[in-house]
This record gives sequence, C-alpha cells and structure tokens, in this order.
Amino acid sequence: MTDQADSVRIDAQNDALIALFLQNQMLERGLGRNTLQAYGSDLRLFARWLATVAGCPLVASQRDHILDYLASRTESGCSARTSGRITSSIRRFCAWLVSDGHRKDDPSALVDTPRLGRQLPKSISESDVERLLIAPDTTTTAGIRDRAMLELLYACGLRVSELIHVQIDQINFNLGVLRIWGKGDKERLVPIGESALLWLQRYLQDARSAIAGEGAAQQNTLFLSPRGGAMTRQTFWYKIKRYAVRAGISSDLSPHTLRHAFATHLVNNDADLRVVQLLLGHSNLSTTQIYTHVANARLKALHAAHHPRG
Repeated sequence: MTDQADSVRIDAQNDALIALFLQNQMLERGLGRNTLQAYGSDLRLFARWLATVAGCPLVASQRDHILDYLASRTESGCSARTSGRITSSIRRFCAWLVSDGHRKDDPSALVDTPRLGRQLPKSISESDVERLLIAPDTTTTAGIRDRAMLELLYACGLRVSELIHVQIDQINFNLGVLRIWGKGDKERLVPIGESALLWLQRYLQDARSAIAGEGAAQQNTLFLSPRGGAMTRQTFWYKIKRYAVRAGISSDLSPHTLRHAFATHLVNNDADLRVVQLLLGHSNLSTTQIYTHVANARLKALHAAHHPRG
C-alpha cells in the first residue's frame, strides 16, 4: 500500500510515461486516435490497479503483476476479446519500455494472449444482394451512380475506402479489370464482371456530368458528389443502410458486408481460396481461410434445416 504522497508521485510518473509511449506510437507507427485512446485507457487502468495493489509504478511492473491483473479482470467478467486487447496494450508498452531504455527486461515477454474464437464475418445471401443492387432508383442520375457503386463494390469485393477513391483511369473497359491499390499500397487486378461494367458505362455516359456539373471533366475520381468531390465513407454508409431498408433486408448491413458476401459467395461456388486471397488483397492466406468456416457454417445450417435428423 502507498501513502498519499507516494500515490501522487506514482500517478504523475505513470501519466508522463504513458504520454511518452502514446506519442512514440503516433509518430513511429502512425497509429490512429482510436487505437491510441484504447492503449491509453488500458494502461491507465492497469497503472491504477498496480499502484493500489502493489504500490509500484508501471515501469517497475513484473510478470506476476500482469498475470494477477489479467486474472482480476477476467474474474470481474472481462471477455476474452477484451483481455486480449488489454494484454496487447501492456505487451506493446513493455516492449517500448525496453527499446526506449526505461528498463532492461520485458515483464510481458512470457505472458500469452488469450485464445480467441474466430468470429465469422457477417454476410448476406445471393438473393439479398440481388435485391440490394436493384434498390436505387435508376430513373435518377444519383440512383444510376449508386447502382454503379453497389455493383462495383460487390463485383470486386472492394473495401469502402477503395471504392470511394477509384479513379477512372484505374478501369480497363477493354479487359474488364480494375486496378486497385489496397492496404500497404499493394496493387491488385480484379475482374469487374459484365453487369458492373454496363452500369459503370451508363454512369459515365448519362449521370456523372449531370451530378457534378462542369467540374466533372476536370476530375479523375470516378464517383462524384454534387459538389464535384469524392463521396465520403459516411455518406455511402448511410446510403447502403437506406437501400437495405428499401430492399427489405433485415440484417445489419454495412459496405463491408458486401465485401464479405463477395468472398463468401465465391467460396460457396468452389472458387480456389488462393484466388479469393488475391482478389481481396489479403497478405496472408490465413486471413482468407475464415471464409471456409463461413461455407462450413452454411452447410451445417442447410443440413439442420433439411435433413430429417438435422
């Protein structure tokens, strides 16, 4: 236990060290605000527990302290996923303590991250996709644009950030392929498909200039807003929610759901997993293998629904 003066000193030391760590992570690793906030919150909670139970600052934490803290969080109802995030925050902080010269040993080096069950990605059926694709009112220029966006998103399995930043010169209409630069600036070529190509051509011929006016000719960005700039992620997120309601789709839908549907439907129709990996732009095949679990789950559901002893 610590007296009040010691407690104030330890808190100040911890706060200063956490602030240095977060600054380092922002500058060296380019982490976003949400990730930094999560790190900071996890470390401050651990620091408070450590000061109360062990009377020492974060820089003096030991392996037993970390294990006891994780056990206490589990006993209080903390999920395996949250425990995993907390462990990751502490391990990254401890590794930084060593690399930055604040201590010589890493107390978290032998602390294992909790095993997490694989969460299957949310997808929708092929019939739901068909209903979603025809939901925009294609008698309007905005509806033609939105139909082209939905078609391209599903046809190519794009991330929404990739979709809204597609440039016209990334599309080869003769070959029917789209050149995409995904995470880590990795380039991939993805077949577009006949239906998506037709809607893209209609959008470029009949809607793009009408939506953005004279500024459209000076823009290489494919999908434009009435102000002549690229559509934002948030705007498209709201649009897909609205079209889902119009299509009568009850499940929670987001732009990423169509990327999952793209991969799931390919696997369900016996596409080679390595081909799906290339189309999605995954660095590791293990990331793509989650879709085999989705296919297996679908088979089990069909068996349960239709087999006499299911």
